[in-house]
Amino acid sequence: MYDAHSKLAEDFINHEEIEETLAFADENKNNLTLIETILKKAAKMKGLTHREASVLLACEDEATNEKIYKLANEIKLAFYGNRIVMFAPLYLSNYCINGCTYCPYHLKNKTIPRKKLSMEEIRAEVIALQDMGHKRLALEAGEDPVHNTMDYYLEAIRTIYDVKHKNGAIRRVNMNIAATTVDNYRLLKEAEIGTYILFQETYHKASYQELHPTGPKSDYDYHTTAMDRAMAGGIDDVGIGVLFGLDKYRYEFAGLLMHAEHLEAAFGVGPHTISVPRLKDADDIDASTFTNGIDDETFAKLVACIRLAVPYTGMIISTRESQDVRGRVLHLGISQISGGSKTSVGGYVDSEPELGDSSQFELSDTRTLDEVVRWLMEMDFIPSFCTACYREGRTGDRFMSLLKSGQIQNCCHPNALMTLQEYLMDYASPETKIIGEKIIDREISNVPSEKAREIVIRNLDLIRNNNKRDFVF
Repeated sequence: MYDAHSKLAEDFINHEEIEETLAFADENKNNLTLIETILKKAAKMKGLTHREASVLLACEDEATNEKIYKLANEIKLAFYGNRIVMFAPLYLSNYCINGCTYCPYHLKNKTIPRKKLSMEEIRAEVIALQDMGHKRLALEAGEDPVHNTMDYYLEAIRTIYDVKHKNGAIRRVNMNIAATTVDNYRLLKEAEIGTYILFQETYHKASYQELHPTGPKSDYDYHTTAMDRAMAGGIDDVGIGVLFGLDKYRYEFAGLLMHAEHLEAAFGVGPHTISVPRLKDADDIDASTFTNGIDDETFAKLVACIRLAVPYTGMIISTRESQDVRGRVLHLGISQISGGSKTSVGGYVDSEPELGDSSQFELSDTRTLDEVVRWLMEMDFIPSFCTACYREGRTGDRFMSLLKSGQIQNCCHPNALMTLQEYLMDYASPETKIIGEKIIDREISNVPSEKAREIVIRNLDLIRNNNKRDFVF
C-alpha cells in the first residue's frame, strides 16, 4: 500500500496508487470546479499532492492551462526571483558495465570510444571551464567498479577544488553518479560536494527492469532508495529527475512527485533540485524507436505543473533542449540552466577527438556560455554564478526554511549581482558586458534590505576597481 514515510521503494512509489491517481485525473480533467479549487491551493505556494497536480496535468481546458502557466511563473518568481543559476557538466569517464537500452554508455556498445580522465586531464578541463566563467560543475560518470571507483571520484573532487587559474575557481561540485552505499555517500559529503543528483530514469518498475536488463543498475529497489542512503550519509541536498520519453509521461510525473513527497515525509527535506531531461539521440541510440516521446507543448506543461506541485525546488534544464524550448520553460519554473556544455569525456579541451565522439547525448543548444548569459539578460533574467548557500552552511532544512519563508532573497539577489559582476569583469564579451552592467545597475534597487544594498554597492566597486572576488551574503 502507498506510504510516503516507508523506506520501501514499492511503498512510496506505489504502482496501484499511481494507477488510481491517473484514473482520478482522467475522471476530473474537465471538472473545472475541482481544478479551480486546486489552483487556489497552488496559489498559496505550499505545494500540491501528486493527485492534485495530476489533475492539472490532465486538464484539457485551454483557458485553464493558461492560468496554470501564469501561476507557475508567479510561483517561480516568488521563490527564485528573476535569477537563473548557471552550471556545466563535466564528464569524467564513460566506462560503464550497465546494460541501459537508452544510453550509449551501455556495456555492449563497441562503437563509442571509452575514456577516463586522468587528474592532469581533469585539471585541463577545469581550466577550460574556468576560462569560460563557470563556478559550478556537475560531475558525470558511468558505473564501473574497476575504472570509476570512489577513490577516483574523491581524488577528482580534490583536484577540481584545487585548480585556480587567473581569477577562476570552481566553488561548488555536484555529483551525478550511480547509486551507492551510505558509507560512500558519507565520503562524498566529507569531500564537500554540493548536491547529489541521480535520475530515476523511469518509476514504472516493469519498464525499468526491461530498460535495465543487466548490471547493478538493474536493481530497481536499490536505485530508487539511493536518496534515502544519501540522506543517511549526511548529504542533505539531493536532486531527482526522470528521463521523459522512456515511459508514459503522466505515470512518471506522478512517481516523481511521490518521490518528492517521500523525501519530505521521511527526512523533512524535499528535493533540492528536480531535473527534466528528455530522451535524445546518441551514438547507437535512436530516440525515435522509443514510443513515449513528448512534444514541446506537453513538456512545457510538465514543467509548469512540477513548479506548482513542488514550489520550493530548484528546476534544472540542460542543453538537451533547444534555445526556443529553454526560453519558454524559463518562464514556467526553471531556475538552473547549463551553458557552453559538452557531454563528451574531455570535450572542453578537445571538442573534436581523433578517436571519435564520446558524447552521452546530442546537444540541441550549442551556444557558448557568453551567448547564453547575454540571451538571459536580454530577457531580463540575472545569470547567477552564486554558490554561497552551500559554503555558508545553508543546506538541507536550513536552506529550505529560508527559501519557504522568502528570506533567501536577502542572500541570493545580492550574491547573483556580485557573481555576475565577476563574470562581466573576467570573461564577458564587450556586448555582454554592456548589457550586464545595465542589468546590475537596475537590479541594485531590488535588493530587499537597505543595509545589504549598501554592502552590495561597496562590493561591486571592489570587484570592478580593486580586482576583489568571492564576496558572499
